[in-house]
Amino acid sequence: MIANMHQPRTQNFEARVRDSFGRQAMMKSLRAEIVELAAGRIVLQMPFQANFTQQHGFMHAGAITTLLDSACGYSAFSLMDENVAVLTVEFKTTLIAPAAGQMFRAVAEVVKSGRNLTFSEGRAFAEDGGSSRLIATMSGTLMAVAGRADIQG
Repeated sequence: MIANMHQPRTQNFEARVRDSFGRQAMMKSLRAEIVELAAGRIVLQMPFQANFTQQHGFMHAGAITTLLDSACGYSAFSLMDENVAVLTVEFKTTLIAPAAGQMFRAVAEVVKSGRNLTFSEGRAFAEDGGSSRLIATMSGTLMAVAGRADIQG
């Protein structure tokens, strides 16, 4: 991935990211957690859960994509102004290998942070018995949203 050379626009970016992440019911359902956080970079992980598998017993692409989407979103949010929230505008996911493992990790880093749009790239890995393999990638475009009562940071 890219070298992290980003400067946050707020001193409390870490608390803002953790607070927002904690309000996501979907992340709670997936039992996802933040394992690393820096300005413009985040690492999320979630354990294997049989209730999120597809017909062959692999974690469903929807669960992996959801984890990557949140990772890309929060990498972008960590660089946004204090008075904004983040929403995904667009993403492209490439599924590289079946999601077979005991733990799944999504690493996302900002490529370019703008005032309104931020571009982030993510990679998902399946981990099992000390080995890690790339299973999916994502390119995402995230939007800073301000002035809406129904969307909070």
